[in-house]
Amino acid sequence: MDSNKNLVINVLKYTFGLVPIVAGLDKFTNILTDWSQYAASGIAGALPFESGTLMGIVGVIEIVAGVLVLVKTKTGSIIVALWLVLIALVLITSGNYLDVAVRDIVMAIAAFSLFKLVSPEVVRANN
Repeated sequence: MDSNKNLVINVLKYTFGLVPIVAGLDKFTNILTDWSQYAASGIAGALPFESGTLMGIVGVIEIVAGVLVLVKTKTGSIIVALWLVLIALVLITSGNYLDVAVRDIVMAIAAFSLFKLVSPEVVRANN
C-alpha cells in the first residue's frame, strides 16, 4: 500500500511541479497559447500596464509555485491549489473560458489531494 501511495505522491508532485513551471515560462513565449486572452478585462483594464505584463507576473508566480512543489511539496501544493481556485474564480466572474475554469477547479482538487497525502496524519484520541 505504501508503494502505491508513494507512486501517487510522486506523480502528483512532478505534475504540479513541472506543469506550472512550463506554463509560467510560456507566459513569456506564448508558444502554447496567447495568454493575454485569459486576462479578465475588468482586471486588465484597472492595471497601469498591459495584459502581457500581467501575464509575465502570473508566469513568475507559477514558476515559483512549481519550484515550491518540487522542493517543499506540502507548502507548494497548497499554494498551487489556492492559485488554481483563484484563476478559476477570475475566469468564472469574467464569464469567459468556463471550461478552463472547471478544469482548473479539478486540478486544484488534485493539488489539494497532494497536500493531504504529504501532510502528517492526525491521530484522533477517541477513535
